[in-house]
Formats: sequence, C-alpha cells, structure tokens
Amino acid sequence: MDSHKQNAHLLHVQDVETELLLEAIFRVYGYDFRNYNRAHIKRRIVQRQNQMGLDSISAFQHLLLRDKEVMKQVLKDLSINVTEMFRDPPFYESMRKEVVPVLKTYPYIKTWHAGCSTGEEVYSFAILLKEEGLDKRTQIYATDFNPAALEVARKGIYPISRMKEYTANYQKSGGTQSFSDYFIAKYDAAILDQSLRHNIVFAEHNLVTDSVFAEVNLIICRNVLIYFDKQLQNKVLQMFSESLTKNGYLGLGSKESLMFSAVKDEFEVVDAEQKIYRKKIQSAG
Repeated sequence: MDSHKQNAHLLHVQDVETELLLEAIFRVYGYDFRNYNRAHIKRRIVQRQNQMGLDSISAFQHLLLRDKEVMKQVLKDLSINVTEMFRDPPFYESMRKEVVPVLKTYPYIKTWHAGCSTGEEVYSFAILLKEEGLDKRTQIYATDFNPAALEVARKGIYPISRMKEYTANYQKSGGTQSFSDYFIAKYDAAILDQSLRHNIVFAEHNLVTDSVFAEVNLIICRNVLIYFDKQLQNKVLQMFSESLTKNGYLGLGSKESLMFSAVKDEFEVVDAEQKIYRKKIQSAG
C-alpha cells in the first residue's frame, strides 16, 4: 500500500474509532458528544491520546471506559472553555443600547447564560445589570455540563494577569465605573465582588441531552453552537425559542447566526453584526 493510501486508511480508521468512542462515552457516562463538530472532537481526542502515549483511539477508549479520572480529563478537553470578561465589547455595548432599555420596563427579569463555562461572561453581564440598576430585579441562571468549569464559576476567582485585558474590554463595552471596583487583588488572583453573585444560580445543564431549563426574558449562548453540527444547532435553537418569553432576546457568538437555522422565522434581528435577536410574537392561526 502506497503512503497516500495508507494515510487515507489510517484517517478512515480514526474516524470510525472516534465514532465508536463517542457512542461508548454516551452509553457509559451519559455525555453526548455525537453531534458535536466532528473535526473539533477528533482533534481533541487525538491530542489527548498522544499525550497519554497511546498508539490508537481504540486503546484510549479501553482506558477511558475503565477509569473515571480519565473521563474527567476528557470532559475538560471536550468542554468549550475559551472565554473572557466582556468578550467582544461591542456585543455588551449593543446590549446596553438595544436590550437593556426594554428590560427596564419589566418588573422582574430572568436571564439564562447557556454553556457558561468558567463564568467570566456571566459576571460581565452581572456588572452590566448592576450599572444599569437592574441587578435587584434580575435572576441570572448560568449553566454548563462541566462540573469542574461550574466550580470555577461559582468561586469567581480569576488570574490577576488577565485583569488588564478585562479592564480594556470593560472600558470598550461602555462600562460606566472603574473596573477595579469589581474585584479585590490578592497575590496572583482577582476575587470578584461578592455582591455580583447574589442573584446568580449556577447549575448543571447539558444543551445536548437536557430539555428547556426555564422561561426567561434573555438567553446568552455565545460561541457554543459553532462546535455543534447543523442538526444539533437546530435542536438547541428550538429549545431556546421555547424557553424565551414573548419578545424575549437571544444573544449568540460572533461566528454564529440564525440565518440558516430552522427557527429563523421565529425571530427578528435586533443587531445583525452583534448577533442579537428578538423572538417574534406569533400571531394566532
């Protein structure tokens, strides 16, 4: 077999092994990655396999199914933890201008941060709500399927080395105070102000396998859908649509859109560039 055919054969075997591994993870541990973007998943799996010095995904599967600690590591590998405070500042600026004035007309507000990872963007929004005078009448639900990420989020302690970057993001996002007022520096850590946490409920929720979490006025789920295949994207977006109240808002990530989704006609565009949408009131009949 020439090298080209050999490489093609190896890739095909890896694809099959990846499929079997994802099926095994679902059956044994209940985590469903079968409709995640396959290239992304395979890259992470092969990386972990190589780090463990194993010669095949099958060998990796054998170990993973017998060792819960290995599964915990894989859960970290496959989680989406690329996040920062006030990530994409224009998104928060648009939220202040386009969404917050409407939320101010509500007696009580419920928001859902789906796939919240380690919590940076949840606290960013908590700061925004505080500055807009909405924190006392807002309930924030922050969910993720990864318990380790949620534990970090609950603590609200982040590396002090990132505060310069976060301060710049905050200022660009239209922040009205001094960002340093929101955390205490202690050694190499920044501990976020306790008051930001009083209206946040952190909870485990899996967008892939779980159903509607709560009825809310606003859902923020940024840069999560890009890791799902089209079928799963549509399933999750349908769940979001069902979770939103009439005229509820949905904020997606910069590389995400409702443009070609199954729920496109259920929403109107609030800010096309910042991927902010509002659910339409469906007319009867």
